[in-house]
Amino acid sequence: MATNNSFKLSEVRQMVGDRYQIMGLADIGCHEDIPETADSLAGNALQKARYVHEHYGVDCFADDTGLEIEVLGGEPGVFTARYGAMHGYGESHDTDANIRCLMDKLRNAPNRRACFRTVIALIMGGREHLFEGVVHGEILRERCGAEGFGYDPVFAPEGRGLAFAQMPLAEKNRISHRGRAVRLLTEYLRDISAK
Repeated sequence: MATNNSFKLSEVRQMVGDRYQIMGLADIGCHEDIPETADSLAGNALQKARYVHEHYGVDCFADDTGLEIEVLGGEPGVFTARYGAMHGYGESHDTDANIRCLMDKLRNAPNRRACFRTVIALIMGGREHLFEGVVHGEILRERCGAEGFGYDPVFAPEGRGLAFAQMPLAEKNRISHRGRAVRLLTEYLRDISAK
C-alpha cells in the first residue's frame, strides 16, 4: 500500500485479515514524499500507485480520501489533508488545524451534510483498476471520541448517532468509506485468484 500512514495501514490490515500481507512504503524502502497534485481523488490515488510501480517495480495500491461538505460546495475534497494549511490554520497534514478550519467555516451552518469518499487505485499485472467507497453523514458541532484519526471526531455516518472516533475500529471498518473501497479491492483479488 502506497502509504506511510500507520493508522491507514492498521485499518486496512485489519480489514483484509490473514488472507493478504499488506506492506507499507517503509517496507520496500520508499521514504520519498510522493506527489499528490491531481485534481481528483482517483487522479491522486493513481499518481501514488504509478510512482511506486515505476520506481520500485512492485504491484501496489494507493488510496486517496476526501471529505465533501454539501454547504461548502464539496470542499475540502481533494484538499482534505491540507485544508487547514490552505486557510492559514497551521501546517499541511495537521489534523487539529484541519478540524479547527472546518468547524470555523461551518460555525453557523444549519446544513451539515457531508460524505467521505475513498478511491483505491490498484496496479497489478500491468493493469490499473479503481475501487470507490462512499459513506454519507454529517459534521458534528463538536469533537467526540478518541478513536480513529483525521476527521473521525467530527464525522458521524448516517443512522449511527456516533462519530467515527466513538466507534471500535471493527465497527468503523464495516461501514466506512475506506472499508467499502477495501472490500471491493479484496473481492477483486479473490475473484482473480480463483480463476
